[in-house]
Amino acid sequence: MTDPQWLDWCRRLQAIAQNGLCFARDPHDVERYTAIREIAAGMLSRGSGLDVALVRGVLEKETGYATPKVDVRGVVFRGDQLLLVRERAEGRWTLPGGWADPCESPAESVEREIREESGFVTRASQILAVLDRSKHPHEPPFAFHVYKIFMRCFIIGGSECLSQETDAVGFFGEANLPELSISRVTPQQIRRLFEHHRNPALPADFD
Repeated sequence: MTDPQWLDWCRRLQAIAQNGLCFARDPHDVERYTAIREIAAGMLSRGSGLDVALVRGVLEKETGYATPKVDVRGVVFRGDQLLLVRERAEGRWTLPGGWADPCESPAESVEREIREESGFVTRASQILAVLDRSKHPHEPPFAFHVYKIFMRCFIIGGSECLSQETDAVGFFGEANLPELSISRVTPQQIRRLFEHHRNPALPADFD
């Protein structure tokens, strides 16, 4: 399952507008690329049901050359159980993680996210998957193009601790998973990570 075609068109229009505004110097070109961004905002507003002014404001914050955003997720097993955290915002569970920060390697970003959201100190050891979010059944769809990096990590210290973003931490077996935050991780992805756990020799997944 992939994101709807209209959303892909919106992302492409937004990227064209953003890149154009990054390099354009002629006032007429700036006007044209601004108009393209306005079309993208209108399409996103109509497709999502959100107010067009809100959507426009989100798009206008994106400046510079358009590239995919990077989401990192930590895959931490204790025995045959997988570490999950519950998001305060929606009351559903996910792998600890979030946006990668500038000036951090992917490993540093995911180790920081795990520590902040669960309290555990970990060491990243292996990339298990690099996935295009738009090609997987995440809900709701996202306005920007996102790469998701899943990394196997091992606990080396710390203890369970809650955060401003998470209100519960737990380890779960494949047969007793809680309700997942589909925006962040899908059941299919979780099942695949258990396969990687059972067979560490599997190559990294990508799409």
